[in-house]
Amino acid sequence: MTDDDLVRELWAALDGPPDAPERITRDRAPTALDRAALPAAALARATVAVCSLAAAELAAARSGGPVPRVRVRDRAVDGAFRSDQLVRLDGRAPVTFAPLSGFWRAADDWVRTHANYPHHRARLLGALGLPQGAGPSELAAVLAGRDAAATEEAVYAAGGLAVAVRDRDTWARHPQGVAVAAQPLAGRRPLAPGGAPLPPPGREPGYAAAGLRVLDLTRVLAGPVATRTLALLGAEVLRLDAPWLPESQDALDDTGMGKRSARLDLATADGRAAFGRLLERADVVVTGYRPGALEALEGLAPEELAAGRPGLVVAQLSAWGRTGPWAGRRGFDSLVQAASGVALTERAAGPADTPPGALPAQALDHGTGYLLAAAVLRALTRRHRTGEGSLLRLSLARTAHTLLHTDVPVQAPPPVPFVEPVLREAVTGRGRLRYAPSPVEFTGGPRDWSRTPGLWGADAPCWEGTPH
Repeated sequence: MTDDDLVRELWAALDGPPDAPERITRDRAPTALDRAALPAAALARATVAVCSLAAAELAAARSGGPVPRVRVRDRAVDGAFRSDQLVRLDGRAPVTFAPLSGFWRAADDWVRTHANYPHHRARLLGALGLPQGAGPSELAAVLAGRDAAATEEAVYAAGGLAVAVRDRDTWARHPQGVAVAAQPLAGRRPLAPGGAPLPPPGREPGYAAAGLRVLDLTRVLAGPVATRTLALLGAEVLRLDAPWLPESQDALDDTGMGKRSARLDLATADGRAAFGRLLERADVVVTGYRPGALEALEGLAPEELAAGRPGLVVAQLSAWGRTGPWAGRRGFDSLVQAASGVALTERAAGPADTPPGALPAQALDHGTGYLLAAAVLRALTRRHRTGEGSLLRLSLARTAHTLLHTDVPVQAPPPVPFVEPVLREAVTGRGRLRYAPSPVEFTGGPRDWSRTPGLWGADAPCWEGTPH
């Protein structure tokens, strides 16, 4: 398989017209992604390529012109896939992983924990019988005396996050691995027909999503990367967070480009009423909570969302997919890498007790984010042409499956140094922001976001130009 074959495979998974990949031009360069043992660089290029194609296709559909050519620049892809590592505010590096997030030796193997958020940290420690002030040494001592799989189940039962580290063959036999392999990479089914064609994008036809409104109910990376891309393309994106769930401002400085950020409690009557007013004018709703979490609230199932908004696109992102015994579990990129076999494949050469490794970037998050954006853009093109809405479903675990089963040859790292990505700077009200530009590029398309991130939750939960 070649890079071109992988692009065609992903584009076919999005039900794209088969001749579209011929419009791609590539600028190749050795990058940090080439350090991976798996073809992460090829997957990154391919997900960006299909996202750019989908954007170009929508821009052409709305403007009435030909589909523009797409350019995929390796340096831009590398920077975008490491944007959460590279972002700086006044030179300060972000905090990416907390002290209790990482690989730990278990009695029989390895465990991967995720405790970046305070509530996840508290649940992890509680599940293991540790005091809330416990640190890495105490955690290591407890985990060293427990079986990995037993720890996985105990922490999950307490609402925390930990997985036993598995190789790819063990994951392929695991009931959740079997379920993931049977899922489509980008699932789609019709939803709420009868939507009107999208209006022309305005004076700048390259802004494929201009004039469209997106409700962003996602957190951390994959979902926010998708909605950040829609914001680049001109959509008005409003991110909504529950007031009681903490979020990292560092994360928002990376993924909040082009967006506004508000807090809204959907469990209250007032919050649901405000959400209803937003939904009346929304074109896309993107959710990133575990399956069933939003559906448990009356009126928030996809069919209910679309009932009063024909043509609505609802995109659902999950960690483990919508079927299988883990479908309702929380998850993050690092945990999916550990459970699916990616982490052991990326283990560095060394003694038998060498810890599992990781991809050079959170490539499952970023890759799924660009695939999710591409699926939304293709669904909007369908809506424009037929009036049909769509329900889209993607997962980090299914993207991992593609990475693990893609036979694009991994090139040996070149003898020359890796080429660093080009970064940009902007002056904000909070300081000087350094960030990675978007890798989504097509002729006539936008090259940067219209606004820099503000403070998390600081905006009113309303569309711009409407009263709160």
